[in-house]
Order: sequence, then C-alpha cells, then structure tokens
Amino acid sequence: MVLKSDKNNMNDLRRRRSAKKGFQFNMIVVGTSGLGKSTFINTLCDRQVLQPRDFSDPSKCSVEKTVEISPLYVEMDEDGVKLSLTIVDTPGFGDNIDNTDSFDQILGYIEKQYDDILAEESRIKRNPSKFQDNRVCVLLYFISPTGHGLREIDIELMRKLSPRVNVIPCVAKADTLTAPELASFKKRIMEDIEHYKIPIYNFPYDVEEDDDETIEENKELRALLPFAIVGSTEEIQVAGRRVRGRQYPWGVVEVDNLHHCDFTRLRYVLLSSHLQDLKEITHDVLYESYRTEKLSKLEGLTERFSNLTADEAAAAVHRQSALLPTSQFALRASQANVNAPNGAPASAAAVNGEAKAK
Repeated sequence: MVLKSDKNNMNDLRRRRSAKKGFQFNMIVVGTSGLGKSTFINTLCDRQVLQPRDFSDPSKCSVEKTVEISPLYVEMDEDGVKLSLTIVDTPGFGDNIDNTDSFDQILGYIEKQYDDILAEESRIKRNPSKFQDNRVCVLLYFISPTGHGLREIDIELMRKLSPRVNVIPCVAKADTLTAPELASFKKRIMEDIEHYKIPIYNFPYDVEEDDDETIEENKELRALLPFAIVGSTEEIQVAGRRVRGRQYPWGVVEVDNLHHCDFTRLRYVLLSSHLQDLKEITHDVLYESYRTEKLSKLEGLTERFSNLTADEAAAAVHRQSALLPTSQFALRASQANVNAPNGAPASAAAVNGEAKAK
C-alpha cells in the first residue's frame, strides 16, 4: 500500500529531476482568423517568433483554403529552468463555410502524435533517449468576443477535440469588452460548456490527496475560466515605467496587469504551475484512453478476420492498415512469419494473432 505522503514525495522527486534536465512542452493554439493568435504566441515567448498575417488584400479572403498545421520550436528559460516549447499554430481555421475538414486535420495531427508513441512502445528495441515525445498537452481555444455565448463552430470544435487533448478556452481580444460585458460573457460561455457537456481542462483537484494550497489555487484558476486574453509585444510608457500593452484614446491596457486581463495567470499555468499536471493527464488519461480504443479496434478486427481465408484476410488488412502505425504492422507481420502457413500472407497472420493451418 502506498501512502499519500509517499506518493506526493515521489511526485516531487520526479518533478525535481525533470527540472534539472529541463522540460519539453507541446501546445496548440486554435481559433478563427483575426483573433490575435500570432500576437499571443509572440507575447507568450516575449519576442517575435511569428510574423502577423497580412489581411490587407480583400480578394484573398474569398479563396477557400485548408487549415495549416505549423509547429514552431522555441527554447526558453523560465526561472533558471530550460524549457523546449513546441507551439502549433493553425492559420486558416474557421475561414471556410464548412470547417469539417479543419476539425479533422487538427484531430488528425493530435492523434498522429499518439500513434507515434504507440509505435515506439511496440518496438522490440527502443531508444527512449533519442525519441521525441510530440504529444500535444494543451489546446488553447480562442473564442471571438461577441458577448453572446459560444457559436456552433466553438461547440463542435471543443466537443470533438476535448477527448484527445486538454482544452483551455480563452476569450480573445478581451479589451474590446467592458468589465461588466466580459464578466457576463465568461458566465455565458461556462454555462454553454456545462450545457453541452464539454470536458474542458477545469483545473481538477482531489480534496483527499491535494494540499490546501493546491486546492485553493485551482479553485481560483477555475473561477477565471475562460481566460481573458490581451496580447501585445509593444512597450508603452506609463507613469514612468515601461509596460507591454495597447494604447487607446481612453488609456492603456497592460498585458501583464492582473486587473486588466488574465494573460499573466495563463502564462503561469502553461509554463510553470500546471505544466507537469497537463503532461501527466495527457499521458495517464488521454493517451491511455486513445491507446485502449485503438487496441480494442484491433481486437475487433482479429475476431472478424479469424473466419476469413488467407487471401480475404490479406485484402482486409490492406484496407484497415491505417488502424495501426506502420511499425506495429511491421512488427506483427515479422512475428507472424515464424508460424504462418505456406502460401498465407504474413500480414494476414499478423492481424489474426496466430496462423491457422488449413
């Protein structure tokens, strides 16, 4: 039996070792065009890593285009800890009338990273030190500041992707809303999320296992959802000090001011306080769920193929090969070659689990 204190000590030890080596963290930023995703990424990294998109030519807006999956690799130093950050931008999302393909492309990218891990786990000889884990640990979904709750595209995207990745909703360009409007908008969004049963990352805690400080912090962060985001890399002089912010005729919105927006809190969550928790949930819950589904489908194929002839099974394997990463198919085929009957394709024997002599 493992005591709670022992479990917490083991987790702390693991985190301290990880801090010495540095962290790798992968996130994806999704939202329709013009919501400031590129500006947010630059603000998060505190330097220009993405060029803003050019919207000056109206004729290009009528061109149907698919979403682009654009990974960006950034090395950062957070309080003396090395951080290798992969940020996946998704320009083009939501630009078409039918965005079904965009959903599928983003989901396909996330699942591809799971497939790579699944394939690596199936290798006879593995080299974990050289394998890079690119699983997406969090998806920041930028919501247009309409003030009227979630749109259909918001609901469908979060419902489709939340079983595969930790989704954190954010109100983009929050400085376009007054404080009362923002509070009301946040409330409507969370009511919609609850109504449509969308399982977002809501800073979970266990009253029996977590300490009081952790519980209190997670309650405060949960109450902020969705995070109100304002991004800017421009520095402005305010009362004799330089701040990152946006200048308006009525005043300045400071990016790092907790009273103006939630950017600082979100950055703290992503790069410090909840980085490890997001990674652990991705591995222990989301990936395990995907792995179970994938292998269950394989078992179902095995049962269906058991009564087929060798030729029929080989043809079915060819049609269903996308269900397993290539390396897993190769592994199963090589194992099946040992016992496969004469004339039976190795791939058929691999899916059947064992060769049956006729």
